[in-house]
Amino acid sequence: MAKLSLQEQLLQAGLVSSAKAKTVKADKRKEHKQQQHNATAAVDEAKLIAQQAKALQLEKDRLLNQQKAEQAEKKALVAQIKQLIEEYKQPQDPESELTYHFTDGNLVKKLYVSATMRDNLVSGRWAIVKFGKKYEVVSAEAAEKIRLRDTNAVLVFNQIPQQTSEDDPYAAYQIPDDLLW
Repeated sequence: MAKLSLQEQLLQAGLVSSAKAKTVKADKRKEHKQQQHNATAAVDEAKLIAQQAKALQLEKDRLLNQQKAEQAEKKALVAQIKQLIEEYKQPQDPESELTYHFTDGNLVKKLYVSATMRDNLVSGRWAIVKFGKKYEVVSAEAAEKIRLRDTNAVLVFNQIPQQTSEDDPYAAYQIPDDLLW
């Protein structure tokens, strides 16, 4: 038994009339001749729309992946900052009578500290950092590491300049560290 084409099978089943089959066959032949004559391929609109939809979906996926990567990076930085603070935080004495005032944005905050803690804050050996709604005192090394990850987390970090200018007329005078405000 010879293989029948789909058109012949449809005709035998009675699903398509012979007139309709002839017109479809003629249209296909005309289209094929026109493509050969013009040397251009007929644009398949469905294929073009599918390609555009695929390109649009790829762009959406790329943007979504980029956003997810940025969120994961921010989450990792927050975890690193939290770990640094937990590792290097100095114990605070809430019963201490000395207060150290500092600014957080446009607010003036105070932290109860001991005399040695205050001296270390003023000299730049320690710094005050903010994590969430809490303020912690950490070492200068930890403050530098935190500053590299988030500059807004370090609130107080007194860095004293290493060299003095020889032209400075007040270089011989000490600045008193016992001034409280």
